[in-house]
Amino acid sequence: MRKLFRDFYDRYFHDEESIILVLLLALGLVALAMLGGFLAPLIAAIIIAYLMQGLVDLLLRYGLPGRLAFVTVYTLFVGLFFLLLVYLIPRLFNQLRRLVDEIPSLVNQWQTSLMRLPENYPSLFTEEQVRQFIAGIGGELGSYGQAILQYSLASLPSIFSWIIFIVLVPILVFFVMKDREQLVNWVANFLPRNRPLMSRIWQEMDQQISNYVRGKVVEIIIVGGVAYVMFLVLGINYALLLSVLVGLSVIVPYIGATVVTAPIAAVAYVQWGIGGEFYTTLIAYMILQVLDGNVLVPVIFSEAVNLHPIAIIAAVLVFGGIWGLAGVFFAIPLATFIKAIINSWPSKVSARGLEEEGL
Repeated sequence: MRKLFRDFYDRYFHDEESIILVLLLALGLVALAMLGGFLAPLIAAIIIAYLMQGLVDLLLRYGLPGRLAFVTVYTLFVGLFFLLLVYLIPRLFNQLRRLVDEIPSLVNQWQTSLMRLPENYPSLFTEEQVRQFIAGIGGELGSYGQAILQYSLASLPSIFSWIIFIVLVPILVFFVMKDREQLVNWVANFLPRNRPLMSRIWQEMDQQISNYVRGKVVEIIIVGGVAYVMFLVLGINYALLLSVLVGLSVIVPYIGATVVTAPIAAVAYVQWGIGGEFYTTLIAYMILQVLDGNVLVPVIFSEAVNLHPIAIIAAVLVFGGIWGLAGVFFAIPLATFIKAIINSWPSKVSARGLEEEGL
């Protein structure tokens, strides 16, 4: 057993940089687990500044001076931030509150529609089966409603934390973007001077993750905006709320679009019943998803993240379970990060192969 462990250690940890990298990753995970809640504004600011830097670099390539490019991008960020804070979120919560207030009447309409099933399809459904189904769903809705109420009461003390978050994030984004080079150099002082492994991982991550996250933000905005216009034209209730769900659904490939189909179909069914408007809404939503997957995604993600669907779903389940919605959003970048580490990790076997080939 000792020999097996020593062979494993000699094979994968013969390079001192690999040991340092493991220690840094372990310290980073411990710090994130213990201080992630306290450092949430700083972490969010670093991520936003990293995303905004791509737009700054684009403006610099077009000949804009560095200071003007920074001011332009930061002004755009502040404008979008306050637009989201003052316009979108209040309207979204108004529709959500209206939906919650109308749930009892919606449930009654839904129950009435279900009770017609034994009349229309007597060979498939009996009245007793429908009643049992309605009773079961009613119990589930009651438990969910109680859980939501308890969560709302428990989250009241966190309102002050959200206020601090909203105030601090724009300020921190300003300083992170303004002093980016000084901060990068400061962090580099704590790393080994000779760090080829870390450099390879960073180059792969900077190329793939930056393209993925920025492209995903653009995809969310485009898909959500098109869905909002589509729902307004169709006249479906809660258009803004449903369009936000559609936009966020692109975060989770293979799963999000399927999950969001249920609330869209439920709202359309309660509003119109089974008919032309119901089928038109579902067909329009399906067309939007087809265009997103076959036209928009190939255009935005020119350098796609090469991950197997099983790896993507596993990453969504693991990181979503750990960090919630933030973990779901960053599941694929984190999986890409792990893949980059595995691909770049030094091994005596690979090193010996390169030496034999004379490389």
